[in-house]
Amino acid sequence: MSTNPEMEERRLNDWSRRLTQALQILDLEVDHKMLVELGEKSAETVADNAGLVSAFVVGYAAGLTTTSGRKSSEEAVQKAAGTAFQLAETGLEGSDQPGWKGSAQ
Repeated sequence: MSTNPEMEERRLNDWSRRLTQALQILDLEVDHKMLVELGEKSAETVADNAGLVSAFVVGYAAGLTTTSGRKSSEEAVQKAAGTAFQLAETGLEGSDQPGWKGSAQ
């Protein structure tokens, strides 16, 4: 589906709201721009569908983090996404950095 950026953002907002309501995670604000950037970077350095996998794993890692409130949830997502962005810089060619495995939690 081809749309202009403004229309796409509105559709992503509507879709996120629908998903979060259906999944009963009503206090979640989805950072579309960050997820799209992570998806593009992962796809560029790893494989076409690596972006989908990256977004899922970032969400899962953030979900495993014990949080209290919206700010903590957003921080957990940002921390997990930061780790994913670091890895996406080199894709499969980069070396694992000491301690990166625990950095999202």
